[in-house]
Amino acid sequence: MSSFAQTQNPASSAAFDARRAIKWFLIAVALVVFLIWLAPYGMAQKPGRLVESAIRGVLVGGVYALVALGIVIINKASGVFNFAHGYMMLAGGLIFHAFFSVAQVALIPAFLFSAFVVFMLVTLNGWRMLRDPRRLVIGAVGTALLTGVLMLPGQDWQLIRGFVGGGLGAAALGLAVERFTIRPLIGQPLFTAVMMTLAVGEVLHGLTQMVWGSVEIPLPVFDVLKRIGLPERLSIDGADTWLDVSRIVFNLELVVAFVLAVLAFIAFVLFFRFTNVGLAMRATAENQQLAQSVGLRVRVILAVAWAIAALLAAVAGIAQGGATSLSQNLPGLAFYAFPAVLLGGLESIGGAFVGGIVVGFVQEMSRRLFPGLQVDTELAPYLVLMLVLVIRPDGLFGQKRIERI
Repeated sequence: MSSFAQTQNPASSAAFDARRAIKWFLIAVALVVFLIWLAPYGMAQKPGRLVESAIRGVLVGGVYALVALGIVIINKASGVFNFAHGYMMLAGGLIFHAFFSVAQVALIPAFLFSAFVVFMLVTLNGWRMLRDPRRLVIGAVGTALLTGVLMLPGQDWQLIRGFVGGGLGAAALGLAVERFTIRPLIGQPLFTAVMMTLAVGEVLHGLTQMVWGSVEIPLPVFDVLKRIGLPERLSIDGADTWLDVSRIVFNLELVVAFVLAVLAFIAFVLFFRFTNVGLAMRATAENQQLAQSVGLRVRVILAVAWAIAALLAAVAGIAQGGATSLSQNLPGLAFYAFPAVLLGGLESIGGAFVGGIVVGFVQEMSRRLFPGLQVDTELAPYLVLMLVLVIRPDGLFGQKRIERI
């Protein structure tokens, strides 16, 4: 072996260390100058309002983190950056609304919906699964049971109908997207699959407008929580404290959405670490060909990843739709989650959570310090993203891959 690969030039190493020191010095100087420039804007605010914005930013960041988690799961399993995730959020929220808002679902729509969901689940590994009589029997029984659940009448069952119909509908949507658009592109350049996700997003955009229209649809899902005794707003008493405000108030929707995000992250960390499917997804993410060579069903694993991502998108759509409304502007929330994904690292689940919290925090603080200038949505998150990527191009928790020749 050549000694060139074994030795290191001391002069080049010293030059590299000098460049790195200069880089960090310039970053530190820029950060100090920025803080000096920002200080008067912060000192003009009451401490209590800054604390309120900080806490609100963390709560809002929970929704961004939930959206980012779905994008990371697809990228982690297949290497595809899913640009259709925002429209999958909207579709999942609208499917939930369809079952949540009616007094009772009619027999034919409930049966057709159940048959589609069960069909996508039964044929998870391909069409040949229909040749198995046992799977056909399981599919028939599952269709009947799901139809019965969806037809439960009355307001007392609306949450059950909504979550069962919305969750399974979103999962079936994810399976359909993977089956009919992503799976045929296996072996093609990665850019082709990325462009396909853009096309899927536009198709979902058109379909949701055709079925539900383009008007805003209220989703009073949090009214159910208020009926069982939870307060509409949560408050912190700031009187006679250094906060210099009488009360800090937060809407129940923000707190519930943040709790859902935390529970989802805990569930998926445990899922990836301790279940066979989760371990198989991690192996597939590392090397699909190697995973297939040791007997893992890569196509099934990718389908499961898309179903999970669609389910997470639906949860985020329900949380955001309940806080505001279901409208064609909802997919824009995913564009705020893109900086969170890149900030935390494209393959890091924990990074998605941290990235979402950071983006939400920066947005709310920018809104407080610069009201009416749209700095919170148009500028601040992307400045933070640029700064982090300059320092760590792989993100805060991303994996640095070195290809050796």
